[in-house]
Amino acid sequence: MPKKPAKQGPEFSRRGFLRGVGAATGAAAMGSIALPQEGRKVLGPGPVAVKLTINGQVRELEIEPRVTLLNALRNHLDLTGAKNICDRGACGGCTVLVDGLAVNACLMLALDAVGRKIETVEGLAPEGKLSPLQQAFCDHDALQCGFCTPGMVMSCKALLDRIPAPTLEDVREGISGNICRCGTYNRIFEAVQAVAKK
Repeated sequence: MPKKPAKQGPEFSRRGFLRGVGAATGAAAMGSIALPQEGRKVLGPGPVAVKLTINGQVRELEIEPRVTLLNALRNHLDLTGAKNICDRGACGGCTVLVDGLAVNACLMLALDAVGRKIETVEGLAPEGKLSPLQQAFCDHDALQCGFCTPGMVMSCKALLDRIPAPTLEDVREGISGNICRCGTYNRIFEAVQAVAKK
């Protein structure tokens, strides 16, 4: 029987290599997570004082750092226009404007909105009189169940603020992040274009 040649040096295997790379990557990631960055204040895990500028008013509240803007609006400030539907940024029901841009409030932490201008659907009719856009939604029957309507209105407002005379394609693109399960899209298009003409 022939003799097996003696092993020389360490034996490398694909499994051993992957184990080593995985361990090194994990250690590096844990090190960067665990070490606080210099000059940064660590917030939490308990409630922290926050000031949010909403519809032109500064509102003060105490929330945990993990609270989303949607949760802060609905559960801490009683501004229930933005709806919690999918809670993953897929439906647009929670759309608010942050510095003029349409944002899914369920995907933004309230702390990230500090120092920024937040507009909710409640701010469009502060004294109970509907804005021209809201009135156009009513006039053109651009809602059925109404659950998506506040987010849809805010996306349309962001569009009209950006493009005062949008084309049909502009409107379609402007509300592409909003879902209306009742299917009133054509009426929504009509309402936005009617406001643009005025």
